Amino acid sequence: MMTIDEMIIKKKEYGLSYQYIAEKSGVPESTVQKVFSKSTPTPRMSTLKALNDMFDEMVPSFVAESTPEYKASSGTLPGIDGTGALTLKKSNGNTIDDYYKLPDDVRVELIDGVFYDMAAPTLIHQRIAALIYTKLENHIRTNKGACIPFISPADVQLNCDNKTMVQPDVFVVCKRDRITRQRLIGAPDLAIEVLSESNWYIDMVIKRDKYKAAGVREYWVVIPDKLSIEVYDFEKSGLPITYTFNDTVPVAIWDGKCKVDFADIYENICFLL
Repeated sequence: MMTIDEMIIKKKEYGLSYQYIAEKSGVPESTVQKVFSKSTPTPRMSTLKALNDMFDEMVPSFVAESTPEYKASSGTLPGIDGTGALTLKKSNGNTIDDYYKLPDDVRVELIDGVFYDMAAPTLIHQRIAALIYTKLENHIRTNKGACIPFISPADVQLNCDNKTMVQPDVFVVCKRDRITRQRLIGAPDLAIEVLSESNWYIDMVIKRDKYKAAGVREYWVVIPDKLSIEVYDFEKSGLPITYTFNDTVPVAIWDGKCKVDFADIYENICFLL
């Protein structure tokens, strides 16, 4: 999936007009103009997919070579557009040291040396994450469990290397020796992401694969717009089980002894939908 910056570069390289892009992609010309001028900070997922499909069908005669670099001394971050894909260097050479040099008001994740923008979460996003966290916390306390739940922002050095640092919306750690004052070193047992249009591809594809490879035992993707939850029990299968906001979802790492009632969560957030 290309970023908007990459599509802008391709548009210039191919000499494409807004009208041509609109005709080939099926996206209204006015929307195309807004996307490429970045006056729309968080384009719809369907719009980005349609534009990407159009470029994918063209002969790939150009590879972007001019992705803006981040310079710590400048204090500026070129290219943040809310799409969830932000490359701050020409290659995947960013490290955790670079991550900690970023300004405090910049929210990104570092995955395989590439920075990805984290758009500010919506109130629905925050509320869902908080309610899930509370249910997990209550289960652990009631049963005097050893696991510890966390809620974003909290750093996870996922691969124990210096090229990946993520911030799951909610996560549970059952091995306390992995936890330091600054971050978790290694994979959490359970990771949960609440999806938004600006980060859907990262959560549904990039981070899903990273979590599985790193040893995360269970992964949930909560999709508020569809009122659904994709649950991956990586210890049993690479395929998800789909639940709705009418369902009670069992937590696999605890053999289903803890269940999250999404009907109750829906009652708490429906006024925001």
